[in-house]
Amino acid sequence: MRVVMNGREILSEADFHNKISEAMNFPSYYGKNLDALWDVLSTDIERPVTLVWENADSSKESMGDSFAKIVDLLNRVMAQDEEWGLDERFEVVIG
Repeated sequence: MRVVMNGREILSEADFHNKISEAMNFPSYYGKNLDALWDVLSTDIERPVTLVWENADSSKESMGDSFAKIVDLLNRVMAQDEEWGLDERFEVVIG
């Protein structure tokens, strides 16, 4: 699965959770917070997945610290897949 999100449409953490949950068809019980994001991305989503966050500078400028926390979480999901030796992995491209 390849998911492309436009950073010009993601100006808050709430925007991010809404966009990613819709784009990746997260379960209805998704809590729209960082803990819930970790739970879904680290175990519930079928791989392979490439998440492309285009125009991320727009999000970063608007979101402040929330942007850094989300990017850190996305990178941790990638690292976990690598550590586990998965053939099909979660990948994120920030651009």
